[in-house]
Amino acid sequence: MRLLHTMLRVGNLQRSIDFYTTVLGMTLQRTSDNPSQKYTLAFVGYGTNPDHAELELTWNYDTDSYEMGNAYGHIAIGIPDVAQACISIRAAGGKVVRDAGPVKGGTTIIAFVEDPDGYKIELIQRAE
Repeated sequence: MRLLHTMLRVGNLQRSIDFYTTVLGMTLQRTSDNPSQKYTLAFVGYGTNPDHAELELTWNYDTDSYEMGNAYGHIAIGIPDVAQACISIRAAGGKVVRDAGPVKGGTTIIAFVEDPDGYKIELIQRAE
């Protein structure tokens, strides 16, 4: 078995594509418009399926926001230098909601950013 993708519902597809590609450096892999069902999909990631998991960004026509609820946690991305990533993300217009620093009760360096729809993304410092 293999994790293929995680789906996030987004309020503005282009805004989300721009965030994940420009701010977080992912690549737009493919899109699929489904007018009869009133939704469009965009898949972004750091590589293509099945070798790399992707994010499926789902935009439902005429829906510009969603309730977050309290079950969703975050997406995690491994990155070599979390502090530098926070600087780059801010410079690209991204929102850092927890600056780089050690995880509570540990030594691993993490930070959190938020996408335009409010989804949290954890950056975890890891060697490449």
